[in-house]
Amino acid sequence: MNYLDQKINEHFAGLVVRKDLVKLVKGNAIVPTYVLEYLLGQYCATSDEDSINSGIETVREILRNHYVHRNEANLVKSTIREKGRHKVIDRVSVELNDRNDTYEASFANLGIREILIDSDTATRHPKLMVSGIWCIADIEYRYDEDPRLVPWILDTLKPIQLSQFDFDLYLEARKQFTLEEWVDLLIQSIGFDPKKFDLRRKLMQLMRLVPYCERNYNLIELGPKGTGKSHIYTDFSPHGILISGGEVTVPKLFVNNSTGKIGLVGYWDTVAFDEFAGKKKRANKALVDILKNYMANKTFSRGIETLGAEASMVFVGNTAHELDYMLMHSNLFDELPPQYYDSAFLDRLHFYIPGWEVEVIRGEMFSEGYGFVVDYLAELLRKLRSYDYSLKYQEHFELSSDISTRDRDGINKTFSGLMKILFPDGEAPKEDTEMILKFSIEGRKRVKDQLMRIDFTYPDVSFVYRDLPDGEETEVTTVEETQFPQHYNKKPERVDVHRKGEKEKPAKPKQIERSEEEKLILAGESANLEFKSTLRWNLHADRADKAIEHSVLKTVVAFLNSEGGTLLIGVEDDGNVIGTEADQFPNNDNYLLHFGNLVNDKVGKQYTDQIRWNLKEIQDKKILRVDCSPSSTPVFLKAKDGEEFYIRSGPSSVQLSPSEVLDYSKKHFR
Repeated sequence: MNYLDQKINEHFAGLVVRKDLVKLVKGNAIVPTYVLEYLLGQYCATSDEDSINSGIETVREILRNHYVHRNEANLVKSTIREKGRHKVIDRVSVELNDRNDTYEASFANLGIREILIDSDTATRHPKLMVSGIWCIADIEYRYDEDPRLVPWILDTLKPIQLSQFDFDLYLEARKQFTLEEWVDLLIQSIGFDPKKFDLRRKLMQLMRLVPYCERNYNLIELGPKGTGKSHIYTDFSPHGILISGGEVTVPKLFVNNSTGKIGLVGYWDTVAFDEFAGKKKRANKALVDILKNYMANKTFSRGIETLGAEASMVFVGNTAHELDYMLMHSNLFDELPPQYYDSAFLDRLHFYIPGWEVEVIRGEMFSEGYGFVVDYLAELLRKLRSYDYSLKYQEHFELSSDISTRDRDGINKTFSGLMKILFPDGEAPKEDTEMILKFSIEGRKRVKDQLMRIDFTYPDVSFVYRDLPDGEETEVTTVEETQFPQHYNKKPERVDVHRKGEKEKPAKPKQIERSEEEKLILAGESANLEFKSTLRWNLHADRADKAIEHSVLKTVVAFLNSEGGTLLIGVEDDGNVIGTEADQFPNNDNYLLHFGNLVNDKVGKQYTDQIRWNLKEIQDKKILRVDCSPSSTPVFLKAKDGEEFYIRSGPSSVQLSPSEVLDYSKKHFR
């Protein structure tokens, strides 16, 4: 046992396990690592070889006698019948039978269902009712001649996960390790030999843990096959779930409007989409729109009700080309499905793990040293979700004012997550704080640089931070930017295909000329400019909605009652252009006619001279531009409960009370 392993066992006795033991006991059991390490933690959490060997045999015996293999399900059922009772390890899920007002459990591998389970157990472990969890259960067999009765009876059920831990002990023990030792302990805890990685590669591996300790964190990792992108989200923690194939429905992920049942984001700390890349894949546009809103605002809509959740979102997928090819011909998001190849969706991502820097997993990379029982580490990370270290760097550094709010949020959340992992008490030396800050900036910069290649409406930005005592500025660059500067800092050139036999020649780059509408979008919302995604369509509920129309018209009225202004419909709040197609009109004429009728009916025909509207084309999409001149008399909006009066206050439309209207009119109108 080397010095680090001795130190680990000294300060975390009973909470660590030798990582190579998992392979020794797993055999052909298709069971998550955290289940195996739960058992190993019960019997092998020691450095004594004799105790370890004895514990291994005990765990093997438990798996041999109690783990249910699908192809041996009938034999296990027979054992339960003959013995009357038997303990099994299986994945259990629960459903509410609303006809009988009972909770019923199903055992995935054993293949038995409709087993009655008491409501206290079901509600105490809500994940049982989402996608199921691994449990140790005692099952009895009692046959009854009544065909309506199931002979299987659940006696006890215990989820396989840590029940309690001492967080203060964890914080105190961390202080006994240098940063290098602590990083190596964490790398061993996820199963790898730290000697096979340099510090940067270790940080790449640890970045995969951030969604577990940081609420509402959005992470993407694209890279070659075989780099272990999905391992952390399948075997590491009972608080994360991996969606294979990258496909999921709105009801399953968010909420089922017909039943009111909350989806995965309400029950899991991390929801990961596996095999996310693939240009030929098709995603539900309604899902993408709700996902965008959730990633930005932590909320989603259930009809008229808005709900919130804390699940982090992770997207992992394979790239088809080498890094230099992607930079030369496209961008680092090029492999995504069309519906996700959307600047508004991509802008919600906080960090891009460059998968091409992560080595393909080989046998010699696995650890034989000691690391945390993964369930213990999973619970610690979950505890840390309640802490916020996002601004800890401000004791020593500040970000440039050139960095936008969304970029700043991405940097801060990544910094907070890495601080929790590396310095769980929130206290780090200045040089380590700077290292974490630079790494956090780089991951967000990678996202933003690709967005600027995809969508030229994004303004240039310098990712600079400043040392507070002396004011020295440092500009952060990505590794690929330094490695391939000739490709990284230019937009891909279009290729003209000529006659057969002739070489393809790149077209001459054209000068970018922005339209007036594009310039307005770049300027952002203000007292005289507002964006609306749609005219009538509720993107979250996926239906026409009078409330959306009302929101549009109150902006028009507010402009008329103030200093005038411009409304752009078909543009999201962050400037992403989605066009008028989202409103689902059969043609442009119907769209314009509908808007004109709304103005006539709800505002008044007498004001149409002060309201000009027409369709404009931008980024190959149509948007509606509405220009409003200030009115010389008060303008009211007809509503269900009477008339409403609005004015502009900054970038918002504000409703005034009757007394406020009187006072405002005396001062504003002549």
